[in-house]
Parts: sequence; C-alpha cells; structure tokens
Amino acid sequence: MARPKGQQQGEPGRSTRARVAALRAEQARQAQRRRLAIVGGAVAVVLVVIAAIVGIYLTRGSGTSTQQAGGSGAQPSVEKAVTTVPAETLAAVGKGSVQQWPQSVKAKPVTAGGKPKVLYVGAEYCPYCAAERWSMVMALSRFGSFKNLGTTHSASEDVFPNTATFSFHGAGYSSRYLSFVGKELTTNQRSGNGYKPLDKLTAAEQSQLNQVTGGGQLSFPTVDFGGRYLVSGSQYDPSVLQGKTMQQIASALKDPNDPVAKAVDGSANTITATLCKLTGNQPGNVCGTSTVKQLQRHLDAAS
Repeated sequence: MARPKGQQQGEPGRSTRARVAALRAEQARQAQRRRLAIVGGAVAVVLVVIAAIVGIYLTRGSGTSTQQAGGSGAQPSVEKAVTTVPAETLAAVGKGSVQQWPQSVKAKPVTAGGKPKVLYVGAEYCPYCAAERWSMVMALSRFGSFKNLGTTHSASEDVFPNTATFSFHGAGYSSRYLSFVGKELTTNQRSGNGYKPLDKLTAAEQSQLNQVTGGGQLSFPTVDFGGRYLVSGSQYDPSVLQGKTMQQIASALKDPNDPVAKAVDGSANTITATLCKLTGNQPGNVCGTSTVKQLQRHLDAAS
C-alpha cells in the first residue's frame, strides 16, 4: 500500500530541522570554547604580570640585602675622598657644627698589643651610628688604615631613613699608634620587633663597655677611647646627610663651607684631638697642628 502523500513530504522537513539544530549546537560549543580561551588567556596574562612583579620585588630585595650586613666594599673613590681631606680644609672647619664632644671618663686605661684600644659599638639600622661612622673613618685614617671597610645604610623605617654610610662589620684596622675594634650588633633588616643580630661582643669588650657605661642600657653608637674618653650618640645632626649618596657625601667633605663638611670634618677633628690624647700626640704631623692643639684645649675644658 502506498504511503500517504503528506508523510512522504514530512521526512525531509524533520531531517532539515535536525541538521539546523545540530549546526546551532556546534556553533554554541565553538562559542563556549572561544569564551573559555579568552578567559584562559586573560588569566595567563594576569599570572605573567604577577610573576613579573614578584620577580622585580625579589630582585630588589636581594640587591638591598647585599648591602645590609656589612654590605659591599666601600668604593675606592669614596674611601679615598674621606681619608684624604686636605689639611687646609680641616683647619678651616675646626670644630664645625659639632654638638657633642667626647667626655672624659674615670676608668682603667684599656690597651691591646700595647696600644690604646678604641672600641666602637653600634648597629647598621641606627642613623646616629651612620653619621658617626663618617667621622670615625676620617679620624682613624689619620693614624692608620682600614681593610675591608663595608657600606650600608640606616633602617628605612627609622628617623633619618636610609642614611648612607660605612659599616665596621668585618673590617680590619692597622696602626702603629692605636688599636681599633668596630662592632655592629645588628643589621638593618627587621626580625620580629627588632633587627637581625650581627656581631657579638667578646667578654673583654663587654667589660670595657661596662666600666665606662656602668653596665646600664647601651646607647648606639657608643665609642670608648681607651677607657679615657667616651662618645655616646652622634656628635652632629644626622639630617645633614639625608637623601645623599655615599659619593655625594664624600665629595662635599673637601668644601669647608658645605654643611656636610662642617658636620663630618668637625666631628673628625674632635675625634682626632681625642686620639692624640691617647697616643701622646703621635704622629707629630697629625697631632702637632694648631687645629688639634686648640681642640685639645677645648676638650680639656669640656671634660
């Protein structure tokens, strides 16, 4: 029996609708895949950006940390500028802008190897230590020479942040006239509520400090000049160094009219006068100058 005419015409219609539905379904799947690809690409870009930012942060962090525990060695040009300030500049500066003089103390004289022993105790985070080191390096270099002198900066979250300076951590000093030991008790890197420990005092060094400080709380920096004179804190206002690089500070030291020179050179002159007291005014070319003699009279009057 022949099929009804209407049924013969219905088969192709259903087939067409099925193909259209299948095509639309495939198009929907392709659109979904494109959306997923776009989202995935965006996520990948974000991850790349985040990775780049983290990489930059870590690179900067590691670069800073190399300067935080005694840091890199002092640039020869900087060290030379600090240790070769012209005599006429030092004479013109005199006491400069010094706010605190070394104070005479009544303690047992301290020596090492038959020479007066100068002991510096500070910390790399300390901005007042940062200021005092410039003058210490200048003055001590008139009696001897440093080896492996480092560079660092004060803590970024303290007053006078990131003050550029030297570090005595790991440094050596040789002189015919003096013995010098510099200890930096902490770095400038945070550790809990304080800073990461660095150098340790020997029993003899702790004893030397105790006899001039009474064993009380230690101020940074503390400098004991052979049990005869004491500096506690910076001798000048550290703000004069704020925002300057090591090279900029060093370059300013030869100009007696520069505020940096008045501060650093002036403090170095008072330290020189103090050291000459320890050495019996030797060497003569350093201790025999009219500037040193005048400052020694002021030192005696202030003590």
